[in-house]
Amino acid sequence: MTDFSGEIDRFLQRLFPICRSITGNGNRKTLSILNEIVHIVQYEVPSGTQVYDWVIPDEWNVRDALIATQDGRRIIDFQENNLHLMSYSEPINASMDWKELEPHLYTHQELPTAIPYRTTYYKRDWGFCVTQLQYEELENLKEPFDVVIDSNFKHGSLTYGECLLPGRSTQEILISCYICHPSMANDNLSGMLLTAFLARHLKSLKNRFWSYRIVFVPETLGAITYCEANEKAMKKIDVGLVVTTVGGAGELGYKQSWQSDHLINKMIEEVLNDADENFITYPFDIHGSDERQYSSQEFRINCATVCKDRYYEYPEYHTSLDNLDFVTGEQINQTLQIYLELVEKLEEENDPSKLKMKKEKKENFFLKNDMVYKNLFSHCEVMLSKHDLYPAAGGNWLPEEGQMSELDVILWLLFYCDGKSTLQEISKKINAPLDFLHKVANVLKSKGVLKELSHG
Repeated sequence: MTDFSGEIDRFLQRLFPICRSITGNGNRKTLSILNEIVHIVQYEVPSGTQVYDWVIPDEWNVRDALIATQDGRRIIDFQENNLHLMSYSEPINASMDWKELEPHLYTHQELPTAIPYRTTYYKRDWGFCVTQLQYEELENLKEPFDVVIDSNFKHGSLTYGECLLPGRSTQEILISCYICHPSMANDNLSGMLLTAFLARHLKSLKNRFWSYRIVFVPETLGAITYCEANEKAMKKIDVGLVVTTVGGAGELGYKQSWQSDHLINKMIEEVLNDADENFITYPFDIHGSDERQYSSQEFRINCATVCKDRYYEYPEYHTSLDNLDFVTGEQINQTLQIYLELVEKLEEENDPSKLKMKKEKKENFFLKNDMVYKNLFSHCEVMLSKHDLYPAAGGNWLPEEGQMSELDVILWLLFYCDGKSTLQEISKKINAPLDFLHKVANVLKSKGVLKELSHG
């Protein structure tokens, strides 16, 4: 197959410096550049629009941000690295001492040379992300600091992109990536570039069997917005691919769809084995990217992911070290070849019934003392922070291997509480103590998120 490494490298150089977030001009600029690869239609959803349990926030844009000494020396400079500014920081122009500044500074505990990635999308706040050396320099300075964030909020819109490619079959395959991350190359500049090149290839096919729905959305909120705006079409889709973290230097891997025995998982394994690639298999997990929106109860799309240094798995994740030294066009091209082989295999499978599996047969038969709950927000996930169930500052949380936290259980309950599955069944599925599930389910019930249907 064709080697796209050089072309990908040129787009990496152009796209990497752009400051992206869940809304704003950076996303529009990014989609405009990707449009040079394949035609992408841009859509705008106004601020204030209700999308299931969520509301599109005010649009955020930033021109500059700095922490400087009184003589004008910039110690922290947004122009040098846009990760220095916590995304969605409110504007400020003030002189302050260390005691006032320090609560608004964020460092990475394990990587002292890295700038961490932090967000404050749904709580008005501000902050700067700094290396440990920069933190110590600021701490040791005795003079006041000039702190400037030249940002603004407005009643604007959330931007997403779409590329629809009709085929001989009206049955669609979903391909999705997210466009909201600032200057981090693997997460997820690599994903949006691979998706654009994959879309260009699919568009070039003269006799496509499947129709393809290819979307470029801000993660979580953008996927939820897209599902709400295209609900009827999305509910007809049986299989999809979520393209994320595809450009690292490590081993290839794939995350299975929510039904592990679905054909898409078998196809991916066949492609990876045919390519003689060592690969890591990740069972479906409620954490991750937008597969958890597309696989939510009202959609249940079997979405799988082929990755290369998957999110959470590499030390540079969500830091400034996820840069163009870590990611190359050659590495993205390696993963792209796997996706190209996969869609070729999909195109050879021209029986839509083989990809249709998502309905689970289940009778409403409960044993004594079974507890059954129904998620009252079954279209995509609940806005956890709105219900006081999630930390307000994002970007920092990582799942702990081998440990089931309260947040883990919340997400699994929202995924499985369909009014038919009992807590005992869910306990076995996720290998979590039943009494822990009872406790968390009661919290969700008190928040108006779950409804108890039966208690024998």
